[in-house]
Amino acid sequence: MAGKDHEQGCRKHSPHKAHANHPLRENLRLARQLLGGTLPSRVAKSLETLSKDFNFSLGRGELQFIDGCCYVTHTGLLRLARRRKCNGIHVEAVESLCDSSASRFVLKATVYPSKNSSGFVGYGDADPANVSPIVRGAEMRIAETRAVNRALRKAYGIGICSIEEIGSSAAPAETAQVPEKLPPKSANGNGYGGPNVRDRLCQIIRQHQLDATLVKSYATDFCGVKSLREATREQVENFVVYLADWAAKDRNALLCQLNSYLPREENKEGAA
Repeated sequence: MAGKDHEQGCRKHSPHKAHANHPLRENLRLARQLLGGTLPSRVAKSLETLSKDFNFSLGRGELQFIDGCCYVTHTGLLRLARRRKCNGIHVEAVESLCDSSASRFVLKATVYPSKNSSGFVGYGDADPANVSPIVRGAEMRIAETRAVNRALRKAYGIGICSIEEIGSSAAPAETAQVPEKLPPKSANGNGYGGPNVRDRLCQIIRQHQLDATLVKSYATDFCGVKSLREATREQVENFVVYLADWAAKDRNALLCQLNSYLPREENKEGAA
């Protein structure tokens, strides 16, 4: 009886702990929507581990499914590092393997999960052959993201690959084509990250027929700011690259992510 009383007492003092640390039920629900019906046992087991051990959330864009396989995202890994109070991340180019004229880059990232850690190293490479056509020109940043992701996965013992580490296959011609006419720039100069970044974001929204209001909400969450105008240019640029890559690889999964930002009826204030 004493043991039961102690267990019940612990539960009373931490009523939200189980829910906060184990988003498993919500992850399973969203996974069934994405994959359609009953989940394979391997998928359910993987979600259980990712939910309980790392607190990854499918609804917050920290996990993603492609072809029935689950991957962790850059967003999820960075949030995990923040929760675990990561001591620092150092990134540098591997000069001997880089060729800027060919847009080929290799970067090395070292993650220090604690103050006394000697560091966990990860390498990331990117070139026009292994990135989505829509993000051509951003190979160096993609290589950096891949390096950081690999180092973070090693530091925290995450066995599944991150979505950004996957090399993009050649896209269909209609997907790879970029509209020649860009959307007009706004009258004021305060676009999110500047006119070039804003135009690119608008182009992605139009090409993949995304809801601009939901994309804005997702960008705000992705950048970790209350208002998108508070985000730095670098944060917005990283979001645009990430959004374009995801839209090209799996638009349906992206739509599911964006739909999680639909406002509740009682909280609707109108899109600004």
